[in-house]
Amino acid sequence: MVAVASADGDLLAENLSLIARDVDSLLDSLMPVPDDKHARLIEAMRYAAIGGGKRLRPLLLVATAEMYGVHREAAMRAACAIESIHVYSLIHDDLPSMDDDDLRHGRPTVHKAYDEATAVLAGDSLHAMAFHILSDPQTSGDPFVRAELVHTLAGASGAHGMAGGQMIDMIAESEEFDLRTVTRLQQLKTGALLAASVEMGAILGRVPPEGRAHLRAYARDIGLAFQIADDLLDHEGDEAKAGKALRKDAGQGKQTFVSLLGIERAREQAKILVEQAVGHLASHGAEADLLRAVARYIVERDH
Repeated sequence: MVAVASADGDLLAENLSLIARDVDSLLDSLMPVPDDKHARLIEAMRYAAIGGGKRLRPLLLVATAEMYGVHREAAMRAACAIESIHVYSLIHDDLPSMDDDDLRHGRPTVHKAYDEATAVLAGDSLHAMAFHILSDPQTSGDPFVRAELVHTLAGASGAHGMAGGQMIDMIAESEEFDLRTVTRLQQLKTGALLAASVEMGAILGRVPPEGRAHLRAYARDIGLAFQIADDLLDHEGDEAKAGKALRKDAGQGKQTFVSLLGIERAREQAKILVEQAVGHLASHGAEADLLRAVARYIVERDH
């Protein structure tokens, strides 16, 4: 179950460490390296997926699921599915045809460590693996729960979710965007998977759709707060801590929350969103403390 600690910081640190360990362990078991000619593909998948990232999406999913009494093993499987989608998106975003990045989590990106074709296949395979995990009876013995998990993640990762947001982001290099458009971009590109993490935790907990409205509101607010914090870090953060190139949006002429709002107003807006997110959990007691800690962490992190 969720670890118990005396304060937000301790609670979050303990659970971030725990989720990172558990995600790496499960992904390791899901991706054994075969003794044949496609081993290089599995190695590239493992290189991208194991041992890196904040694991924020898995943490949100597991924290929500455990709030409703879901067994951690089932929640971890769904968490690894959504992390696989997130990692696939990063592999593809880093490609020369997209963002053309050389570093991710302080290491060479997959297309630099391997090659572009292998990177594309590794991303494709992680995408497929996510739905293989969710459709497996080990994740849930209820076929209706499995179907809803697949439906939710497919919607969040496709043209009307993350991929659609990436398309708008690509257009941003050649067009001027207003605040409404930038908000929509980030609701799709970043917010969709964060929202799916919370939604999928509730699905595992068999919470009916009408009972998830407050969780959707929580996820919407932390999604926007997360992106504002990311824009602030891109503007004034430390590349060594970030483990990737910063200040690329400004160099490409893209509009961001920081460029449209200014630093101080953007920072204040992120704080308002976090407090709103925490407020949406008012009907819950101590069992939602980890979700509250995650919300506050989003604007306090330094990478």
